[in-house]
Amino acid sequence: MSIRTRQDLRTTRRWVVKIGSALLTNEGAGLDYQAISLWVKQMSELINKNIDQHEGLEIVLVSSGAVAEGMKRMGWNKRPDSVYKLQAAAAVGQMGLVKAYESQFQQHDLHTAQILLTHDDLSNRTRYLNARSVLLKLITLGIVPVVNENDTVVTDEIRFGDNDTLAALVANLIDADLLVILTDQEGMFDSDPRQNSSAKLLTEVDALDSCLDSMAGDSKGALGRGGMATKLRAARLAARSGTATMIASGRQEAVLNKIFQGESVGTLLMANQEPLGARKQWLAGHLLMKGELILDKGAAEVLKRKGSSLLSVGVKKVSGHFSRGDMVACFDENNQEIARGLINYNSEESDKIKGCASNEISRLLGYVDEAELIHRDNLFVI
Repeated sequence: MSIRTRQDLRTTRRWVVKIGSALLTNEGAGLDYQAISLWVKQMSELINKNIDQHEGLEIVLVSSGAVAEGMKRMGWNKRPDSVYKLQAAAAVGQMGLVKAYESQFQQHDLHTAQILLTHDDLSNRTRYLNARSVLLKLITLGIVPVVNENDTVVTDEIRFGDNDTLAALVANLIDADLLVILTDQEGMFDSDPRQNSSAKLLTEVDALDSCLDSMAGDSKGALGRGGMATKLRAARLAARSGTATMIASGRQEAVLNKIFQGESVGTLLMANQEPLGARKQWLAGHLLMKGELILDKGAAEVLKRKGSSLLSVGVKKVSGHFSRGDMVACFDENNQEIARGLINYNSEESDKIKGCASNEISRLLGYVDEAELIHRDNLFVI
C-alpha cells in the first residue's frame, strides 16, 4: 500500500522492525531484557490484533546486538578491530540474543525463527528468491522471523555494512509496507540535536528529498556501525519497493503502538515513487559492485531518460576486475552513479570494446555474446 500520511499507518499489513545495538544493550551493559520484553509485548499485540478477523500485522524483526552481547559475555569493554574477534563475539552473543527473543515471544504464544543472511545470499538470484519464500512462509504461519547479518562467517567484501541497510533489503525482499527503525534518537532532525539545542524534529518528509543529506550527518555509536546517514540511505533503499520508513525512539513508551495509531512520533520518510518490479528490486539492492563504467554524456542521458540498454560505444572507461554476469556500476562524467546492471562481457573484454559500435565487437574480440554491454532487462537506473 502507499503511505501518504500517518493515518495510513493504521491500514498497513506488513512491517519490518529494526532495533539497534544502543537500545538492546544499554550502551554495553549486556542485553536489556526489560526493554526487549516491552518491544516484544508491543509487537505481539500488533500481530495478534483482531487476529480472528485476520487484521493483525505481519512483522519481521531485524535485530542488532549479537556482537555487543558477545563482548559483554567475554568481558570486552572495547569493540575489537580484528575480524576474527568480531566473529567470535557474534557467535557467542547470537546465542543470548536469540534466546532472549524466543523466551519473550513464547510468553505471547508466538514462535520465532532465526534467519542469518550475508550479502552473498541476496546477490545470488536463486538464494534471493529462496530467502523471500522462506520469510513469506514464516510470516503466513504466524511465526516471527528474527533476522541478523551472519557476522560469524561474513567478510568485509560481502558485508551489508550495518543492520539499517540489511533491514531495508529485507523490506524490499518481502514487499513490506513500513520499515520501522528504532534508535536512541527521537527521529531525524534538521541538524544534530546533541550539538544544536534549536534543532527541529522532521515529522513527515519525502525520503528522496536531497535536502536531507546535509541534515543526516554521519554520527554513530561505539557499539553500532550505523548513524543517521545510514538510516537515511536505508529509507531510500526501502523506498525502491514502495516501503515507507519510520525512524523513532525505541525508548518512548509504547512507541510501536503509537506508530500504528498514527500518532505524532518520530520521522516518517515517505516513498513517493512507484514500487519497482521484483527483478529491478533485486538489481537495485546489490551493494557489492565488481566494477565501474564511466559513460559519455550521450549514453548517460539515454540511460537516465529512456532506461535503454547500454551499448559499448557509450563507455569511456572501464575499472575493476569482473566476469560476465557480475554487477557493475555506471557513472556519468561528473562521477555520479546513474545505473547498475549485470554486464555481458568480462572486464578485459569490456575494456577492448569500450567506445566502439556493436558491429565492431566481433572484429575486436573474435566473437559476439551479446550486442549490448548491459541489456535493459538487467539494468537498474538510479
